[in-house]
Amino acid sequence: METDSLTAEALRELRSPRPYPAISLTMPTHRREPDNAQDAVRLRNLLAEAERRIDADPEASRQDRIELHRQLERAVAEVDLRHSLDGLVVYATRDQHQVWSLPREVPERVVLSDTFLTRNLVAAKAQERPYWVLAVAADRATLWSGAGLALHEHEADGFPMEPEGVDWDVQREERTGGQPSTFSDEETRRFLRAVDTAVGGVLGADRRPLFLVGLPQAVSALQEAGAAAGSAVATVLKGGLTDGPDRTLLQELAPAMAQFTAHESDRVASALDSARSRRAFAAGLDEVWEAVCEGRAEMVAVEEHFQRTMRVADGHLAPVDGDTAGGWEAGVREDIVDELVETALDKGAEVVFLPDEQLSAHDRIAAVLRY
Repeated sequence: METDSLTAEALRELRSPRPYPAISLTMPTHRREPDNAQDAVRLRNLLAEAERRIDADPEASRQDRIELHRQLERAVAEVDLRHSLDGLVVYATRDQHQVWSLPREVPERVVLSDTFLTRNLVAAKAQERPYWVLAVAADRATLWSGAGLALHEHEADGFPMEPEGVDWDVQREERTGGQPSTFSDEETRRFLRAVDTAVGGVLGADRRPLFLVGLPQAVSALQEAGAAAGSAVATVLKGGLTDGPDRTLLQELAPAMAQFTAHESDRVASALDSARSRRAFAAGLDEVWEAVCEGRAEMVAVEEHFQRTMRVADGHLAPVDGDTAGGWEAGVREDIVDELVETALDKGAEVVFLPDEQLSAHDRIAAVLRY
C-alpha cells in the first residue's frame, strides 16, 4: 500500500492496541539502479533480525513465534523491490500483516510493542500534501483522493453519485416558450445539494484542499447549492472528466495545483513573518519540538528532506554526533522529524512541508505558536 491509502480510519486502526508483540519493520529503499541492488539483502537481514528478536523475547509464546514468523514471511513475499519508493514499512501480528511503500526515507529498525510504529507513515502522508478532487456534471459526481502524483477514485461516503431519472415537462416548456435548462432544474439542484452535503461530510472527517472539476455551469451550480464546495481552493473548468481516468485528471489539474502550491508558500512565509513580529515564533529543532510537545504550535513548517538523528532526554533534544550507544532504548531517534510531525498533527497543529533551503535561516524548521 502507498500513502494515499492512509485514511483517517486506516490510521486509527493501525494505532489501536494489539496483543504483544506487534512488529514494525522499517528500512530505506531505493527507486533506481544500481542503488536498489542492496535492498533485497537489507530486507533479508532485517527479517532475520526480527525473527531473532521474536525468538529471544520471553513474553512471546511458542505459538506467537510460529504465527509471527509465518506473517513476516508472507509480508516479505509481497514486497516488490523493483517498484520501490524511498522507504518500506512492514507491520505484523500473529493474525495479519501489512506492507507500505513510502515516498520518504525511513530508518532501518525493528520494533516490538503493543502498537504499530506509525510516525513514518504519518510524516510521509503529510509531505505528499493529500487533497480531494471533485469532478461534477449534471448527472454524475465522483470524488478522487490524491497524494502527490497518486490519484484514485474514492468509492465510499456515497460516491460516485448519480441523480434519479429526470423527466422534462416538455408541454410546459412549449407553453412558456422556454428551453429546458439542466442546471436550473429542481431535480438537478437537489442532486447537487446532495453532492455538496456528501463532500462536506468527507471534508469534516478528513480535511484537505479541495479541487473542483467540471463545466462552468456545473461548478457554478454546485457552489450555489451549498457551502462545502465553496471552500474549494481552485477550479478546473472542463467537462467529461467525472470518470477520469486519473492520468488525465492529473494533467488537467497540474496548473491549478502549481498555483495553489505557490500560494501556500506565500501564505506560510507571511504567517511566519507575522509570528516573529508578535513574538509567537519558534525556530530550530529543539525549540519547535518543545512547543509541539506542549501543544503550543499552531503551524509547523519544515523542509521536505529535513531529517536528523537526535537523542531525547528530559523533554529536550541533543545531537547524537555519531554516538548511538543504547539506540532506541536510550532515547535515540533517527526519525525525530517524523515523530515531531506526527505529534504536531495529533495535537491539532497544521504541518506544511516547504522546498529545501526555504527555511535555511531557521535551521530548516519553524513554528507559529498559539501562545
